[in-house]
Amino acid sequence: MKRLIAEREKARLGGGQKRIDAQHAKGKLTARERLDMLLDEGSFEEYDMFVTHRTTDFELDSERYLSDGVITGHGTIDGRTVYVFSQDFTVLGGSLSETNALKICKIMDQAMKVGAPLIGINDSGGARIQEGVRSLAGYATIFQRNIMASGVIPQISAIFGPCAGGAVYSPALTDFVVMADKTSCMFVTGPKVVKTVTGETISDEDLGGASMHSTKSGVTHFVGADEKESILLIRKLLSYLPQNNLEEPPLVVCEDPPDRLDDNLNSIIPEKPSIPYDVKDIIHSVADNGEFLEIQPQYARNIVIGFVTFNGISTGIVANQPNYLAGCLDINASKKAARFVRFCDAFNIPIVTLVDVPGFLPGSAQEFDGIITNGAKLIFAYGEATVPKITVILRKAYGGAYCVMSSKQLRGDVNYAWPSAEIAVMGPNGAIEVLFNRELKALGSNEERKKFIAENAEDYREKFSNPYEAARYGYIDDIIEPRNTRFRIIRALQTLSTKKDVNPPKKHCTLPL
Repeated sequence: MKRLIAEREKARLGGGQKRIDAQHAKGKLTARERLDMLLDEGSFEEYDMFVTHRTTDFELDSERYLSDGVITGHGTIDGRTVYVFSQDFTVLGGSLSETNALKICKIMDQAMKVGAPLIGINDSGGARIQEGVRSLAGYATIFQRNIMASGVIPQISAIFGPCAGGAVYSPALTDFVVMADKTSCMFVTGPKVVKTVTGETISDEDLGGASMHSTKSGVTHFVGADEKESILLIRKLLSYLPQNNLEEPPLVVCEDPPDRLDDNLNSIIPEKPSIPYDVKDIIHSVADNGEFLEIQPQYARNIVIGFVTFNGISTGIVANQPNYLAGCLDINASKKAARFVRFCDAFNIPIVTLVDVPGFLPGSAQEFDGIITNGAKLIFAYGEATVPKITVILRKAYGGAYCVMSSKQLRGDVNYAWPSAEIAVMGPNGAIEVLFNRELKALGSNEERKKFIAENAEDYREKFSNPYEAARYGYIDDIIEPRNTRFRIIRALQTLSTKKDVNPPKKHCTLPL
């Protein structure tokens, strides 16, 4: 018994007090402190505390640490089981060894068997060089399990330190990535290699910090001001998710009346179609208690995604953002929304789409980089999804972008429109330029052309682009008063709760990657 107590104390010290102090000096928590903060108090059950590495080369036989640089096990978050691993930077820089990888794979296998979310906390210098190919093989075994678990259990990666080389691909294969600002970084090749190969001088933060990945690459979904905030974000995120793909999302008690009206919505859309507004004001208005967990808020800001609840029902939100790029769809927005739609569909989470989109972003840069293929990803995601899909057209829904945004033709279940909706092949001004090309050429001045377009645009809007025209053909199920939007969404969700929709049998789809 004395030996057991002594060995446990030794394991809990990781690489020793000196290295723990160094970890704290960097503004970082230890692997065990992170798990204590993440999990419900007293719920953590640790696996493989006494595992050590098997390497004797390069004097590693004199550096053996219990747990071998990663803490693994399971616990609960708000009473729900989760499996976790937390890399310990105080032990050989948290580097991945053969036994380290085996520990991680063990709890990944257990998570799949039990049907519980997997959370990985990454803080590692990468592969353990002294173990060579065994370390690399360890990464590959983890990747394979990430792939098999995809769409079966939610997978969340936290980056609380360095994550470089092959290590970055496991987080990239998971559903959500959370980074701590200023203390975490991710890159395939670090600044030293970049300097050697390209001659470019760049810092860790600029190359792979949380700010870069949340605004430019889109690799990370959430950024916390520090590790504590990041961990709270993980706990909040899990509150919207089911345990696995065979379960429904948790239903929470809601005291916000389902029939609550918001008269402000009746006037939130500006009278001039060119004036922007913030779609998040609408989301906060219709959601339970105004709460909205936004995902990737700084990346591809022309589209907004995230989770809300409607009368306690966990729901994914996809919304065009008129106050950034006029809400146009571009490559990054299409990829961002498509991935989110597919996640929601995989885990039985209904999708509500708020539409105000003038079209796809024009320009040679978009065409050269493949807007066609990338836009098709969003079409595919919506068309493939079998969860309840509710669409509300707020204002513009033009051209192909109308089709993409969960239209009736992509198996939208309930499609509403506000009276301010404009549904057409293109905007009125552009349509007049095409329809009256000859007449416009005959006019002498730009002023005359502008006047002619203005005079005819209203007539076009009345005949073609108002919601009543779409409703006449059944493409819109109803035109609703904006202040009733919350109630109509909730009633639709309740009606669709027993929806059954299936796709043709296949090995897998050929998504336009």
